[in-house]
Amino acid sequence: MAAEGTTAAIAEAPGAGDGRARRLTALLTCAMAFSMLQLFLLGALGPRLVEELGLSPTVLGLTTTVGFGTAAALSPAGGRMVDRVGPRRSLVLLLVVSAVALALIGAAPGAGLLLGAVALGGIPQALANPATNKAILAAVPPARRGAVTGLKQSGVQLGAFAAGLPLAALAGGLGWRGAVWTASGAALLAGAWALRALPADPPVRSAPPVGTSYVPRGMVAWLAGFSLFLGAGIASVNTYLALYGVRALGMGPTPAGALVAALGIAGVLGRIGWSKAARPGRAEWLPGLLACGAVGAAALLAGGSPVPPLVWAGAVAVGVFAVSGNAVSMVLVMQRAAPGRAGQDSALVAAGFFAGFAVGPPLFGLLAQSGRYGWGWLLVAVEFAAAGAVAFLWAVRDRRAGAGRTA
Repeated sequence: MAAEGTTAAIAEAPGAGDGRARRLTALLTCAMAFSMLQLFLLGALGPRLVEELGLSPTVLGLTTTVGFGTAAALSPAGGRMVDRVGPRRSLVLLLVVSAVALALIGAAPGAGLLLGAVALGGIPQALANPATNKAILAAVPPARRGAVTGLKQSGVQLGAFAAGLPLAALAGGLGWRGAVWTASGAALLAGAWALRALPADPPVRSAPPVGTSYVPRGMVAWLAGFSLFLGAGIASVNTYLALYGVRALGMGPTPAGALVAALGIAGVLGRIGWSKAARPGRAEWLPGLLACGAVGAAALLAGGSPVPPLVWAGAVAVGVFAVSGNAVSMVLVMQRAAPGRAGQDSALVAAGFFAGFAVGPPLFGLLAQSGRYGWGWLLVAVEFAAAGAVAFLWAVRDRRAGAGRTA
């Protein structure tokens, strides 16, 4: 396949070794960061956007719905496209479109162009997991795939850190538009890096026949359901955490943005650690356990209203537990995907995750509009609990099926 041929060339090129593997991992991590950076910027800069553009909390949530609704709709086709065109073309396209979307967000005079730019940003989100997962399967030995997957998935949380701390601080000096345009320029530089660092892809393959590949089945269907509820809760936290800090806890915009950064740092460490721990026989139970921890994280966020320091503990716990669940689900896909299906299966699980991102914030926004953040965090807790129930049901069924096969 095109992806396997290109990434094999990366691994087998003269001088390939630890240094080249680290550069490949860094590039994949960077691609994951830019693929979802707009989400975290909209959350971290939310208080400024609400004030300057006259957005309501409900419209702020709608930006997330538009972006991730687009990503969910495009993800199945994105997985097939990655299989056809190869990782170099896919990653360059991802980074260039990310740059254009961020530039348009920075230029938006109101909600109309802002929503259009966010919709455009759904394209790189749809490409990110299939392209990076295919690259790992082709170029990384099985024993190291969990660790590399955790590292590249942590790129999403590095994006959260960048949005919540340096870019939010930059917005204090240059304004929020200047901060977003700076991120756009960085995405273009990353695209140039990908163009130079990756070998040329083989010729584009002919389109495979359209069959049942758009329909999740078996483990993929269960993980897509888990990801739907998990994504709904995470997106609500990402979108409204900074606004909650400003409006309910009396924080300034920069400290409130730092909450998103704290979540991002915890997510980086959590994704790396839990992905390393996700070995066959143990990985099947981790999504449910992480979802249970996420329920506790939502409770801590709710407790921030009477006891403000708890909001910091809650932000960290969301990163350690909820955010890490997505990385573990991707490890499971790579461990169990049928030959030639890794990209498509990754895309279908990601589609569930993105659908949750589209659904969660508008529901939370209705509560935030009236200042009922406590009820909003209860909703998030229920979403995380539902994710845990789906994950545990699948793990039990999977263990019984495995026992039946070995009996």
